[in-house]
Amino acid sequence: MTSRPAPAPPPDRGTPARPSTDRTTADQATADRTTADRATADLLDRFLAGLRTRLPLLRALWAHGSLAGGDYQQGRSDLDLIAIVDRPCTPDEERQLGELHETLDRTDPLAAKLHCSYLAADETADPDRLHLTWAHRELMRRTVTPVTRRELHTFGRVLHGDTPAALLPPVTDAQLTAYICTDLRDYWRPALEDPELWLQDIWVDLGLLILARATVTLRDGTLISKGEALAVLGELGAPDEVIADIRNRRYGPAAPPPPSGPARPSDRLTRRADLTRAFLGPALDRTLATYGHHSPALEG
Repeated sequence: MTSRPAPAPPPDRGTPARPSTDRTTADQATADRTTADRATADLLDRFLAGLRTRLPLLRALWAHGSLAGGDYQQGRSDLDLIAIVDRPCTPDEERQLGELHETLDRTDPLAAKLHCSYLAADETADPDRLHLTWAHRELMRRTVTPVTRRELHTFGRVLHGDTPAALLPPVTDAQLTAYICTDLRDYWRPALEDPELWLQDIWVDLGLLILARATVTLRDGTLISKGEALAVLGELGAPDEVIADIRNRRYGPAAPPPPSGPARPSDRLTRRADLTRAFLGPALDRTLATYGHHSPALEG
């Protein structure tokens, strides 16, 4: 729910013909998953080791998002991390952190999706404060949103040091609701006015999944995964073919890389964009009208 596009359930395997084939397939799937888990774990170990040599005052490293919530898809999901340090990073430390991320990016394809915000321990209270962040292959400054903070307190994964409860002030229900409503109203609703954006996979995927996840949080205060959000999209009346498209891209076989060079949008992408925008505008309006002022999160 916290992600925005950068400027620019698994598929049914069917009934096996023979038990021995099923066992072989299951064993291979388990082996593939174990290898994938090890590759992600190895990257996180290398990253943590690099942080500890460059930031001797590192107090904690946490994961949130799909990696912490159990819906992580290697090579497709972001690795969303938060580092807590005793004090703000010096310019030299910022340079060293940039070099660490760039080195990992050159040597490990998974590192392209590794994002990390660096928070000084005495600067964690304000959700509007900007913090040093590596994301989309560059250093920037951005906030750690109330949704991220709620994720960390609810199911954050501790990779090093203290727990979120020890270092990060909790986000109130009113803060969470206000942030979600503002994000839907002021960011996602106006984005529908630019048809070109919705020809891109990232906008279709995040736009619809954020709507579903935001609706559930505004309705009852709970956080759901992207996988769970696909079922909610059906309940909200999203087009079946767009839901299937998102599910296949997140959980189906890896797609071949797009051809290089400029290309005209295909009829399929144009139709998908039209279906998405036609559904998402009224759906956002309904969610805001229904839950924006009378949410259990606000009343709690």
